[in-house]
Amino acid sequence: MQELNNASHSFTTLSIDTESCKHQPVYFGVVNINLDEKTIGSVDVWRCVKCKKKFCEEKQLGIEEIAETVGMPKIDPDEKWAVSICKLQQSRYKWKLVKLKENDEIIHECLDENVIKLKVKDFKVEDDNHWSFLVNDHVNKAVKI
Repeated sequence: MQELNNASHSFTTLSIDTESCKHQPVYFGVVNINLDEKTIGSVDVWRCVKCKKKFCEEKQLGIEEIAETVGMPKIDPDEKWAVSICKLQQSRYKWKLVKLKENDEIIHECLDENVIKLKVKDFKVEDDNHWSFLVNDHVNKAVKI
C-alpha cells in the first residue's frame, strides 16, 4: 500500500496518432453565429472520443443545399477551424467555416463573385474588410458578427 504514495512511480498517458485513429466522433458543442441579435447559423463541433481531434460542420439557416463533403470534414494537423466574416456582405453569406494555417492565405468569394486572397497571420485573417475567429475559443457561446 505504501507504494501508491511513492513519488518515484511514473504514469504514462497514451498518445494516439490523430491521423491513423479510427475516429469515433461524438457531439461536443456549438458556436452560434448572431447578426443583429438573431441567430443566422451555427458551427457544430464534434470530437473523437479516442484521440480528441475536433471536426466541424457549418449550418447556415435558410440554406438547404447539400454539403460538399459527406461525413466528418477532414482537417490537417497544422490547420485550425475558424469562421471568416466578410464585412462587405449584407446577406446570410456573410460568414463561412474555414480551415486556417498559421501564416498562409485563404481564398474568399467576396461581392459580385469576386475571388480574392486573404492573408492569415497567427491563425487570424488580416484585412480591413474581413475578420475571423477560432471555433475552439467559442464552443458553446454565441458570437455577434
